[in-house]
Amino acid sequence: MKALILVGGFGTRLRPLTLSFPKPLVDFANKPMILHQIEALKAVGVDEVVLAINYQPEVMLNFLKDFETKLEIKITCSQETEPLGTAGPLALARDKLVDGSGEPFFVLNSDVISEYPLKEMLEFHKTHGGEASIMVTKVDEPSKYGVVVMEESTGKVEKFVEKPKLYVGNKINAGIYLLNPSVLDKIELRPTSIEKETFPKIAAAQGLYAMVLPGFWMDIGQPRDYITGLRLYLDSLRKKSPAKLTSGPHIVGNVLVDETAKIGEGCLIGPDVAIGPGCIVESGVRLSRCTVMRGVRIKKHACISSSIIGWHSTVGQWARIENMTILGEDVHVSDEIYSNGGVVLPHKEIKTNILKPEIVM
Repeated sequence: MKALILVGGFGTRLRPLTLSFPKPLVDFANKPMILHQIEALKAVGVDEVVLAINYQPEVMLNFLKDFETKLEIKITCSQETEPLGTAGPLALARDKLVDGSGEPFFVLNSDVISEYPLKEMLEFHKTHGGEASIMVTKVDEPSKYGVVVMEESTGKVEKFVEKPKLYVGNKINAGIYLLNPSVLDKIELRPTSIEKETFPKIAAAQGLYAMVLPGFWMDIGQPRDYITGLRLYLDSLRKKSPAKLTSGPHIVGNVLVDETAKIGEGCLIGPDVAIGPGCIVESGVRLSRCTVMRGVRIKKHACISSSIIGWHSTVGQWARIENMTILGEDVHVSDEIYSNGGVVLPHKEIKTNILKPEIVM
């Protein structure tokens, strides 16, 4: 089986992290975002993943070489010379996706994190016999999204309503699809949208079915949602593989700590924290609702909440970092500094307080 992951462009919403790495390689819960998806695809028998990409393909492929060998899965790139939207990349990668077997293939948005119930999706697709299956998820405020209107009993999609003013339903497209090769005949090689052009056509021909996604779902393409996504992911880990979480007298709630990280005396860590490889957390540090990426050093008595600390950064003694502060790669915060929502570009030294949310260039 094959799969296409829509990697897309520059990851501007997740800057400054994406100034150092393409977005799919930004760590989420201690491994690159895209690896969560590749592992899930491998687990249901996918043996080739095509990355639809228009930015830094060499960086992606070089990085993923190791995982190709480890996971025994083929990873290739289909490079756009111009942005092709969400459907154009399928037409571009046609030769890589169609092998004459007639088997359906998966398509995933690279920003989406969930429990990836791909095995159930395969069964659902076989059962309904339509041309395409999409995963949908329930949301509290459907007026912010494109809503999928479907028959509850069969899952057959009737239509899509973009940002409805009146309530028509609460299910939205979750960015995970399973498509028969024949769907590619409906897509032209030009900038085009799978949500607005391709799927409505298939729905009109009664060939599109939607499955409600069990478990959590989050688009983690921007910092606030990334932090929320981490909470949901760790919650799910608590239910499914609690042994992967860290426990101890200094841990509160769900916390993921890489085995190579070192944590000092008298710290209080959690809830909803991920600490990456090679990190050093000195004594008396307080961490909550945050991600601390590979190679970070947090000095004594620093306090970090609702923030992302980029690779190889340093946070000084008694510093306080909060309110969606995002430190890019290799940022050094001096002792006793306060940051309230600062977004700091890579390779910077911060010697004065950031009193209100602002970008530090």
